[in-house]
Amino acid sequence: MEIQFEEAFLKALKKHASIKKAVQNKVNMVVQNPIAIGEPLRGNWQGFYSCPVKRNFIIIYLYCAICRKKEDNVVVDCADCKKTDDQTIKFILLGPHDNAYGI
Repeated sequence: MEIQFEEAFLKALKKHASIKKAVQNKVNMVVQNPIAIGEPLRGNWQGFYSCPVKRNFIIIYLYCAICRKKEDNVVVDCADCKKTDDQTIKFILLGPHDNAYGI
């Protein structure tokens, strides 16, 4: 399993350092079973998954195998999609629920 962290995720992790341990625990859970832990998103976030870290704080990630299987890769359109292995999880965003979705 290849794990990638987007710059926005890492920046948010620094900003919210007080929950770093909880985030690390949740990341480990996602890596172990990305489909069971996360909830598939729809609309503008089609192809992505979210999972709660604490109450109203979430992680948004992408699991390449499922993205391709559902043909969401056409919508998501990652720049490195053709070079990325199916067994890759990309952690995209981290933050309060409303902020993470850009609301």
